[in-house]
Amino acid sequence: MSQTLPSANDYLRRILLSPVYEIAQVTPLQELPKLSKRLGNQILLKREDRQSVHSFKLRGAYNKIAQLSETQRQRGVIAASAGNHAQGVAMSAQRLNINAIIVMPTTTPEIKIDSVRAMGADVRLIGDSFDEASHYSKQLAAERGYTLIPPFDDVDVIAGQGTIGKELLEQDMHLNAIFVPVGGGGIAAGVAVYIKQLMPQIKIIGVEAQDSACLSAALAAGKPTPLERVGLFADGVAVKLIGTETFRLCQRYLDEVITVNSDEICAAVKDIFEDTRAISEPSGALALAGLKAYAQQHNLQGQRLAAILSGANVNFHNLRYVSERTELGEKKEAVMAVNIPERQGAYLEFVEHLGGRAITEFNYRYANEQQASIFVGIRVSNSEQELPALLDSLSTSGYAVTNLSDDELAKQHVRYMVGGKPGKVLNERLFSFEFPEQPGALLKFLQTLGNHWNITLFHYRNHGSAYGRVLAGFELQDSDTAAFTQHLAQLGFDYKDETGNAAYQFFLAQN
Repeated sequence: MSQTLPSANDYLRRILLSPVYEIAQVTPLQELPKLSKRLGNQILLKREDRQSVHSFKLRGAYNKIAQLSETQRQRGVIAASAGNHAQGVAMSAQRLNINAIIVMPTTTPEIKIDSVRAMGADVRLIGDSFDEASHYSKQLAAERGYTLIPPFDDVDVIAGQGTIGKELLEQDMHLNAIFVPVGGGGIAAGVAVYIKQLMPQIKIIGVEAQDSACLSAALAAGKPTPLERVGLFADGVAVKLIGTETFRLCQRYLDEVITVNSDEICAAVKDIFEDTRAISEPSGALALAGLKAYAQQHNLQGQRLAAILSGANVNFHNLRYVSERTELGEKKEAVMAVNIPERQGAYLEFVEHLGGRAITEFNYRYANEQQASIFVGIRVSNSEQELPALLDSLSTSGYAVTNLSDDELAKQHVRYMVGGKPGKVLNERLFSFEFPEQPGALLKFLQTLGNHWNITLFHYRNHGSAYGRVLAGFELQDSDTAAFTQHLAQLGFDYKDETGNAAYQFFLAQN
C-alpha cells in the first residue's frame, strides 16, 4: 500500500476508472419479495455470488493485478488464501497471463485446492493454519520478487471492491441504507468511500460476525487492535486484525457497525434461499443478517434497504449446521430444560401446559423414580415475545424450567447427549475445546491429557469448518488442578471450563 494516503476524490477516480469489467460482471440487485413482506421494507440483495468465482473478491484482485508494471507481471504474483481471495487472484492472473502462486494451509479442502489449480495457479500447501501460509507467502515474495496480492488492506484492492458501490447507485438511487459485510474491511471501505462522495444521505452500515468483530474492537480502541481469537463459522470474515487503510476509511465513512451471531447468519442463509434459491456461504449472508437485525432494532418500515451477498462458495457440510440453527436464528424455536414428575401421564400434562405449541424436539431418558429431566424444543412465533410468558407460566405450574435458547453448550453438544448421567459418583469437571480440523489433533489431545486423567465424557461433531467443537469430561481431584491446568496450556487449544453450565447439570452431571 502506498505511503501517501489517497483522498476520497482519489478513490472516486480509481473506482470510476477501474478495469474490473474486463473480467467481472455487473451483478443484479434483486428484490426479496417474501422477506420484504415479512419485514415491511423493500429488501434488495446485491448478488455478488453471480460472479464467475461466486464472490466479490474477483474485483479487488483483478484491479490490483491489472495495475502492475510489466516488470512486476513478468516476475509473477503470490497470495495466501484458502478461500475466495485465492480464486480471485488465480482467475485474474490467468486472464492477464501472469504466473500466480497461491499458498494454502494443508487443511484446505480438496475441492478448493482443485478449483484454484484449475485456473492455472501453482498451489503450495504450507502449514496447518492461515498464519503459517501467510508468513511463507511474504517470505517467498521478499526472496523471489513476487508481488504480494493482499486480500483487503490495499488501495487498489479497496478501489476494486468499491465498484460494487458504483453499481448500487446506478441500479437504485433511492436506497435508504446499504449493509456491507466486514472482515478485513475491503468491501466496506470501498463501497462507503464511493457512496458518501455522491449520495451521503444513504446510510452505510457495516455488519460483523459477533465472534470476529475486529472493526468494533478497533473503533473502541481508536486503532486496529488484534482479537485474541476469532470464530470460524463465517470463515470469509474470520479476521483477527482489520487493515490500517480499511480502518481509516471505515472509521470515517461508515455510519454504524453492528454485530450478529451465528444463528442470525443461519437464518439469513435460509431467507436468501427461500427468495432466490441461491445457497449463500455464511459470510455471504452476513450483511442480510445485519439488515434484519437493524430493521427490527429500529422498527424500520417502508424503507429501501440493500444488502450485499458477498459469496456463495459454501462448504456443503456446513449446511447441516445451518439447517439446525436456522429456527433459533429466526427466533421461532426455543429450547429448554424441564423437570417433570416420573409418572404416567406427566408428559401429556406438560404438553397441555404448552397451550397447543408444536414440540420440535424432545429428549429424555429414565433417571430415577422421582423426576425426569427433559430437553425440549418448542416452536414459537417469536421467542423474544412469547418465551418469557411461557417460562413464567410453566414455573407457576410447578415445573423447574431453564431456558437454554442462548446456551451454546446445550445447542452444540448436550441436545445430542441427553440421558448420559454417570452410574457412579465422579469428581468430574467438564471442558469445551476448539480442535483444529487437521490430522493428529485428536491424538495430540489424548497424548497430552488422556494418559494422565480418566476421560469421563467425550462429544465431537464436525460442522465442516476449520475447527471442530469438542466437549470432554475428566475425573479430577482438587490436588490435580495445577498439573491439569499446566497440561491444558501445553495442549494449546482454546478451552473453557463448563462444569457450572446449566445444561450439563441438568442432563449429564451426577447430582
